[in-house]
Amino acid sequence: MSIRKTLPAFGLATFDRNIRSFVISTRHRRNVQALHSTKTNTNEEASDSRQHVSFSNKISIDFEQTKEAYKSKDTLELLRSLVVFKLCSYDILVDNNKEIIDLSRKLLGQKTFEQFMKMTFYGQFVAGEDHQSIRPVVQKNQAFGVGAVLDYSVEEDLSQEEAERKEMESCMSTLEKESPGADHRETFTARRKFGNRHEAVTSARTYFYADEAKCDQHMETFLKCIKASGGSSEDGFSAIKMTALGRPQFLLQFSEVLVKWRRFFSFLAAKQGKDGVEVLEQKLDQEQLQTCLASLGAQGNIQSCFSDGRLHSSGVVDILDWNRLIDERMKISDLLVVPNLQTGRLEPLLSKFTEEEERQLKRMLQRLDILAKHAVENGVRLMVDAEQTYFQPAISRLTVEMKRIFNRDKAVVFNTYQCYLKEAFDNVSMDVELSRREGWCFGAKLVRGAYMYQERSRAAEIGYEDPINPNYESTNRMYHRCLDYILEEIEQNKKANVMVASHNLDTVKHTLRRMNEMGLAPTDKKVYFGQLLGMCDQISFPLAQAGFPVYKYVPYGPVNEVIPYLSRRAQENRGIMKGVQMERELLWKELMRRLTSGEVFYTPAV
Repeated sequence: MSIRKTLPAFGLATFDRNIRSFVISTRHRRNVQALHSTKTNTNEEASDSRQHVSFSNKISIDFEQTKEAYKSKDTLELLRSLVVFKLCSYDILVDNNKEIIDLSRKLLGQKTFEQFMKMTFYGQFVAGEDHQSIRPVVQKNQAFGVGAVLDYSVEEDLSQEEAERKEMESCMSTLEKESPGADHRETFTARRKFGNRHEAVTSARTYFYADEAKCDQHMETFLKCIKASGGSSEDGFSAIKMTALGRPQFLLQFSEVLVKWRRFFSFLAAKQGKDGVEVLEQKLDQEQLQTCLASLGAQGNIQSCFSDGRLHSSGVVDILDWNRLIDERMKISDLLVVPNLQTGRLEPLLSKFTEEEERQLKRMLQRLDILAKHAVENGVRLMVDAEQTYFQPAISRLTVEMKRIFNRDKAVVFNTYQCYLKEAFDNVSMDVELSRREGWCFGAKLVRGAYMYQERSRAAEIGYEDPINPNYESTNRMYHRCLDYILEEIEQNKKANVMVASHNLDTVKHTLRRMNEMGLAPTDKKVYFGQLLGMCDQISFPLAQAGFPVYKYVPYGPVNEVIPYLSRRAQENRGIMKGVQMERELLWKELMRRLTSGEVFYTPAV
């Protein structure tokens, strides 16, 4: 049974009606638009101006004006921030935070311990225990122009052994369990050593598959989060993670298919002398392509795709046309086939794909569809978080499928692009071009990345190329390159949207400078900014006061159930915490200003 026929039966008829499942239309093709050359910036940021005067004027913001930056905070909140940031800079406290937490709970008792946490770390970084208790924080921020990306941050507090066991069970196919070592795949094979995806992750919650009922529970939690976002924040966002919604085995398998098809295209491009060219500029001559495939011995399967009129008649094939060959696969089991670089023939990724595995895949797709529809009904945008590189190709592809359906008139579904990846620009540029050809609204959140240490360690252990940029400076350049490309698309085509999710002041200033050069106004609401709750208020609130759409990533959940998340954040973000020296200085400056000006009892006017 085909994907097109089965999805409607599971409540996914829109996948069939609106986009004919995985088939890409090429009737809306346009030539790839070249990036405009960078204009000369004639308006340096003035240090004494904090907001734009009119949309035709250049935007200039003073990020060191503490009275404006912290006008949403009372003095006790300033003191709490200073204390928490200082404590997080001590390695001995961070390294032993779990032991300290356990000891504090025993000495204080559960009730007093929870009150202490709410007065300190929990109160700094978490908005509340449920969608009712978070409203005061969300609404206060909203009163100062800052929206919310709600994120239910409860995690299982699993031991290393438990996490490894769950990961191995959920990432192995039935065949692999029955015949260990069969269908061995390097990058996309679960490894026990890296089974605990909690480890060395920066500010990203982690889900482990238990069963389909647990995935339904996660979906219900996300639905409540979407409803809460719609009820408490105007034009809010809600974050979801795809590994919470289904068995990760399929994400691994489908990711391998997508990567191997792309590698085969690169192999064929090299045969035509197109290696080293930007991915969208790799246009393969169709006749040469058929000749090359014939020389490899390809018969039927791949070669027939180019000779039966399924591709457009321009005579060239680019990466987006090539991806159609995957889209044309009808059965889910047939989808999991990969081209053999030596023979040019399609071979099954797995020799066995059970009916139960196919049902689990359909349930994952159904959950995604339900969440997206619920987001539309509640006026909420859906932010699909990025995950590890061995899951991400499938996550991005499924997110694109949702965009094709739900982003026809405005950007509802946003994908997350991790700019520490070497391939980040290729991923962004391909998705932008696809949105142009098909006429839907592109939505992106740009981040630097959350899994660097995991990714590098795994690549070194298994022996594949490190997917991460070599250093922080190259990641910054990649981030700005991706951002510039999307801003150029916004300038040319008002259907694109981007969230600049960054605590880096240089990146924020770069965005403002480029918007000034392009004449993009904050009120266009095409460029958003995002920071974590409890951090970088000196960036978030001045931006909001200047008219920009700004959002705080707002974690919430019961104290005890959020502690694993907070504990890891303290450990993994110590570098960030040590780097908030400027923020601590500004907090101290504002505290002194209030003391000397008689405003020590200042209360925000909400």
